[in-house]
Amino acid sequence: MKKALYFACLAWLFNAAVPAYAAPDTSTKYPIVLVHGLFGFDDALGVDYFYKVPNKLTRYGAKVYTATVSPANSSEVRGEQLLAYVQEVLAHSGAEKVNLIGHSHGGPTIRYVASVAPELVASATSVAGVNQGSKVADLVRKSLDEDSPQEGVAGTVVNAFANVIELVSGSDPRELPTDSVAAMDSLTTEGAAKFNARYPEGMPSGYCTNDGDMLAENGVYYFSWSGGKTLTNPLDVSDPLMVLTGLAFDEPNDGLVSSCSSQLGYVINDRYRMNHLDEVNQVFGIHHWFETDPVQVFVKQAQRLKSLGL
Repeated sequence: MKKALYFACLAWLFNAAVPAYAAPDTSTKYPIVLVHGLFGFDDALGVDYFYKVPNKLTRYGAKVYTATVSPANSSEVRGEQLLAYVQEVLAHSGAEKVNLIGHSHGGPTIRYVASVAPELVASATSVAGVNQGSKVADLVRKSLDEDSPQEGVAGTVVNAFANVIELVSGSDPRELPTDSVAAMDSLTTEGAAKFNARYPEGMPSGYCTNDGDMLAENGVYYFSWSGGKTLTNPLDVSDPLMVLTGLAFDEPNDGLVSSCSSQLGYVINDRYRMNHLDEVNQVFGIHHWFETDPVQVFVKQAQRLKSLGL
């Protein structure tokens, strides 16, 4: 009896000293809409583009939708497709607005919707968004003369690849047309500059100035984060490709987008030890051993949005 009482007291003291784990609360006021980048998808063969992100956010209380837009097309065309999808989400959920989170080319895509229909958007979060262009796209554009036979052949081949992605992910290429040349032009430094002149909200005053408005004049909150490393894990099969494409840069980058180009609104961090695929928890969740789990970055952002009443 004395031993039982002794151990009961110890258990009580331990439970009092160690607080119970409180799960994160991601129940944002408005639904979260995830938007994929170039050659992206919502899910293909059962694998999410945002690997494990929707499930984790939903588990902690968020209402999450994953948009499907053209895997390759201009920022404006993808933006119009996303606008139609957002309107469907609002009709389905009964919400007044959405929180948009876009990766890579998804960055300019969500910015387009936030600019042309700010009344439907509470926040726009760019994850490694190509907000000031990519030197990789510049090199590809330079290698293909405009309207040349080489450009036509390359466009046809890449469009076919994009259509395969759509079919595998269950989308209809006829409903979401592809134009890889238009996508490439949108992602160049020149193309991004033209886009920014038309849709400037949240953008910093200059390259790498990191002074974009978190709350823009259109009433939308803007955020961003990105990686700044190409070699992240010896088990990550994407690292060699990211190291190779990263040679196009002479500044911190994730293999496809420079840290400075990714800056938009309030910059959470533009130097995570993540490559361009790690940022959305690809490939299969393999990431730098000594860096934050990419999924947790999304969770913390949802918590941040909730704290702002979004």
